[in-house]
Amino acid sequence: MEDRELLALVELGGYPNFVPLYQQSGYRVEMVNSVRKAQAWLKRHRPEVVVAEYYADPQFRDRISNLESLLATLQRYDLAAKVIVLIDKKYLDNLEKVKQRYPLHAVLTFPIETTSMQAALEGIQDVG
Repeated sequence: MEDRELLALVELGGYPNFVPLYQQSGYRVEMVNSVRKAQAWLKRHRPEVVVAEYYADPQFRDRISNLESLLATLQRYDLAAKVIVLIDKKYLDNLEKVKQRYPLHAVLTFPIETTSMQAALEGIQDVG
């Protein structure tokens, strides 16, 4: 149980600190605040779960969002992590394009409730 890792990518925040919930669910938690840091961490770790915020930025030239680089990294290292995405409802249409290319375990819309995060984590334990 101890070797189960969860990577939490918190770039914007604005929701409860779920670290205690992650730990109660049996995960060792790594928190990073940028996709670059997440990518560096993923070179050395194989998390069971990745929790990441989704946001779109018109400055992105070759992608829709911050999430694609992270998901591409998971794919490159052949990591089977379950991805939980935290997203503002206004970006749900954009996320559909991402979902066509990358598997997502759960999508939670703001405001994010502890109960919905807990349900997403329990869904992983039921599967795995």
